[in-house]
Amino acid sequence: MGAIQKSTLEFLNQLKVNNNREWFERNKERYRTAHENMIGFMDDMIAEMNKVDNIETISGKKSLFRIYRDVRFSKDKSPYKPYFGARMARATKWLRGGHYIHIEPGNCFIAAGFFNPNSADLKLIREDIAHDSKPLKKILADSDFKNIWGTFQGDAVKTSPRGFDKEHPDIELIRFKQFHLSHKFSDEEVLSEDFVFEIVKSFLVIRPYFDYMSEVLTRDTK
Repeated sequence: MGAIQKSTLEFLNQLKVNNNREWFERNKERYRTAHENMIGFMDDMIAEMNKVDNIETISGKKSLFRIYRDVRFSKDKSPYKPYFGARMARATKWLRGGHYIHIEPGNCFIAAGFFNPNSADLKLIREDIAHDSKPLKKILADSDFKNIWGTFQGDAVKTSPRGFDKEHPDIELIRFKQFHLSHKFSDEEVLSEDFVFEIVKSFLVIRPYFDYMSEVLTRDTK
């Protein structure tokens, strides 16, 4: 089982303080080695996830985001991301929810859920919560779920979405525009030989939430 190497984190640490093209070109081979390390890690991750889920992302290489930043509309003109980010998509329209892995020294985390649901999906989610929030609240209240994933993160409207009563008892949930969660790992945990399995276990804990959302978002299309 591939593991994230200490040299990969060291490269990212040095990139953070030398975020310029000259340094990057001088250290291009180190980048390639770190990138290959991440590809191998994500290949193993996808293989393990496919034992318990249906992942349509075909390879570790395809899962990784580019390290090059799009600086056209950003005040920060640093050309590189000082981290590796990877995502795994679930297969078919019936399996909803996304997985994200972020490897950055001192800020390593995984995230999962619904990052930018389209307007139709967002409406379905809100209507289901407004109709009966108990199934979702039961999932969020589970002790394992809370210990690993906490509660929802992301943007929310300030008062209430159009068409929803601002006095609704579940308005705090209905206000969300994004329904994702995250869990942090220490650098020591990231370098562990068992890190792949720790991530898989965390994603298994969030599965009831994905199952719930999949039912909500596909109910009218069955």
